[in-house]
Amino acid sequence: MTKPFRAPLAALVVAALAACSQPAADVDVEFRIPVEAAAVTAQTVEELVIATGTLRAAEIVRLNIETPGHLQVGRDGAGRRLAEGSQVTAGQTVARVTGEDARLHARLESTRRSLDAAEAQLTRRRELFDAKLASEEELHQAEERVENARYEYERGLLNAAKAELTTPIQGTILLLARDANGQPLADGQLVNAGFVAAEIAPLAELIADIDLIGPELARVQPGLKARIRHYAFEDVAMSGEVIRLSPTMDPVKHTFRAEVAVANDAMLLRPGMFVEVTVVVEQRPDVSVVPRQAVASRGGKNVVFLLDGQRVTRRDVALGLGDDDKVQITNGLALGDRIVVRGLETLTDGTRVRVIGS
Repeated sequence: MTKPFRAPLAALVVAALAACSQPAADVDVEFRIPVEAAAVTAQTVEELVIATGTLRAAEIVRLNIETPGHLQVGRDGAGRRLAEGSQVTAGQTVARVTGEDARLHARLESTRRSLDAAEAQLTRRRELFDAKLASEEELHQAEERVENARYEYERGLLNAAKAELTTPIQGTILLLARDANGQPLADGQLVNAGFVAAEIAPLAELIADIDLIGPELARVQPGLKARIRHYAFEDVAMSGEVIRLSPTMDPVKHTFRAEVAVANDAMLLRPGMFVEVTVVVEQRPDVSVVPRQAVASRGGKNVVFLLDGQRVTRRDVALGLGDDDKVQITNGLALGDRIVVRGLETLTDGTRVRVIGS
């Protein structure tokens, strides 16, 4: 039997193997560093001091019991019993002391009668004196009795006024008729002199006390504007103003106290709340601004990398105001220049780049 002829197939295999063993031609590979870019824009930059503080009322009025008796809490215009959080106006009765103790303490009725009698007697003495029927000494004695009776009566009026607790300011009731354990008292409860019947404060403007360290104290001055933030009202813009700096250092915390007046027209904030206060030390509108991450340090200089076709050009720049996100460029760039904002860690002057993500 004749064997099949395999020479052509073998030759093809040998030729293919020979072709694979030959060296490939040199190919130039161009590597470009991927970067992200952005344009230089005009924005507002600020120098800020950020601190935290606790809110308190600017002033508090405390109404203390001076006349022993039974406490009666006042009512509002609709006849409802006043409560903590109720709004009161200047001159409004917040509470009063009633009962026999208060009436005896005032002694108004008897002192009024004594004054009337003394004045009538003085009138009679003057008539007799004019008619030469009474001596000058008797007239002086009658005048002295009137003065004494008037003093007792006015003291009674004062004591009666002490039983009526009225607020001298308009504001919100912060505390009302609570005992030493913080429990509310019912009407008619016996109270003694010195008992704090109510605390009232205006809440349309609050004070945030913030602590500053030495470098911050040198930049913060009364009159600077501030922005207030509370985590419960993230979308609400609240403003404030630095009104006072403490003249002394806190010996424990080694900080300086600053007082910031906080506008609270919407009545969202309350004394005791913890807030973030951002004091605007300086503000510059419409200046050239770049992202903070676009600025690198090379040889002790601040530099950026300007896009020039498929390459970058290193530029030394001078910085102005800024924060963690953006910074002002005072020299070295123009509005509209496109610079590298990501991927600049390994760049040098003339590096070829490929812009992505922008």
